[in-house]
Amino acid sequence: MSHPEIGQRLASIKHVVLVLSGKGGVGKSSCTVQLALSLANQGRKVGVLDIDLCGPSIPRMLGLEGRQIHQATAGWVPVFADSGKQLACMSIGFLLPNKNTSVVWRGPKKNAMIKQFLADVYWGDLDYLLIDTPPGTSDEHLAVVEYLQEWNPDGAVIVTTPQAVALADVKKEINFCTKVGLPLLGLIENMSGFVCPHCAECTNVFSTGGGEGLAKHMDIPFLGRAPIDPNLVMLLEQEDKTVVPNVNNPDAEKIVTGSIVETYQHCELSKIFATITATLEAGLGETK
Repeated sequence: MSHPEIGQRLASIKHVVLVLSGKGGVGKSSCTVQLALSLANQGRKVGVLDIDLCGPSIPRMLGLEGRQIHQATAGWVPVFADSGKQLACMSIGFLLPNKNTSVVWRGPKKNAMIKQFLADVYWGDLDYLLIDTPPGTSDEHLAVVEYLQEWNPDGAVIVTTPQAVALADVKKEINFCTKVGLPLLGLIENMSGFVCPHCAECTNVFSTGGGEGLAKHMDIPFLGRAPIDPNLVMLLEQEDKTVVPNVNNPDAEKIVTGSIVETYQHCELSKIFATITATLEAGLGETK
């Protein structure tokens, strides 16, 4: 079935990338946010569409909780995370009465919501639309692939942690992508070690290298390995996203920036994700 209204929205978007994970708890949404922040810092215009309808966490991570979306003649206007309008976000979290409201919907209603997001949100010109999906393979994944397949999305980035139990579920996610014809753009090995903020020693809490080994075995581009960074956790959890956290010295003088896009540049992980996004863009044929 054709969906021309979706095609009209996608016409002004250069790249559509889904972010997937085989299981929950691997940091998929935080990776989506970091990909978006990294691309925005590189001058790209980025939109993040949160279709994790039962667990919308993107607004919280970007410091956008409580914000409202507006209806314009062109459609729903997304919420911007910065004054320069480099980073826009759309999530069901903006439509709920409060952050504790649960979404108890069956598949058809979820599918209708996803279609409405794809057809009605006015993103304007974007370099990237990143779609944050729920864990696993479910109605939401089938719906978004069905709605997008006519317009040839670029593909999927898969997020995993290094341990064997996560990798087993990632293989199922890879199999899903193969079955529905969704190209695999690469794999990120998240939570690959924990760097102590006091002594800088790296402890492999969940082992390390498993994601890279799986990518090589299954002939998937390996985008990079990201450790756990307490400062990033603090940044995503604190309400004021303009203050740079310092887990080493909470009493140190605060660095205040204009938006989370700028604040993120002070996190050590921003350097790692700059390399990850550069690898992703190279695979898509993009250059600075």
